[in-house]
Amino acid sequence: ASTYSGGMKRRLDIAMTLVGSPRIIFLDEPTTGLDPRSRHNMWQIIRELVTGGVTVFLTTQYLEEADELADRIAVLHDGKIAAEGTAEELKRIVPGGHVRLRFTHPAAYQGAAVALGEAARDDEALALQIPSDGSQRALRSLLDRLDVAGIEADELTVHTPDLDDVFFALTSSDVPNQPKETVR
Repeated sequence: ASTYSGGMKRRLDIAMTLVGSPRIIFLDEPTTGLDPRSRHNMWQIIRELVTGGVTVFLTTQYLEEADELADRIAVLHDGKIAAEGTAEELKRIVPGGHVRLRFTHPAAYQGAAVALGEAARDDEALALQIPSDGSQRALRSLLDRLDVAGIEADELTVHTPDLDDVFFALTSSDVPNQPKETVR
């Protein structure tokens, strides 16, 4: 096994864990050091285990991985649970969601800036950033305001906080790049 690739070693780890058909398994950073393809393959294996009724407790520094795999997440800080919930519940506790509108014509950009007074402007990119929770209601309201003004954006992007934002908000005394742990 010493000559196996990282992905093969991780598969072997899971295979050894599954001897005896356990109902609960603990995986400590199962995708550390894997290339993107191997990471996605490992995620699929974990999903299949959960679908088969196995309870998986997952610790990971990769919050994208927790977002992808975990039904429930606990963010640990100084050995204590700082917050827990679904990924979506945790993301809602952090402010910073917004909608970005980009325009190709300066006149449309200027008109939208007037119609959407609370928007942060990026004059060079002809883009506006409007605070928003990204909900359907908020988007509809924003688009209705543009329609009333007779303005059409060339690009609309919804940005919502991710689990990294949640982690940093909950552990603000931390220095970036310190280990993050998430438990499933």
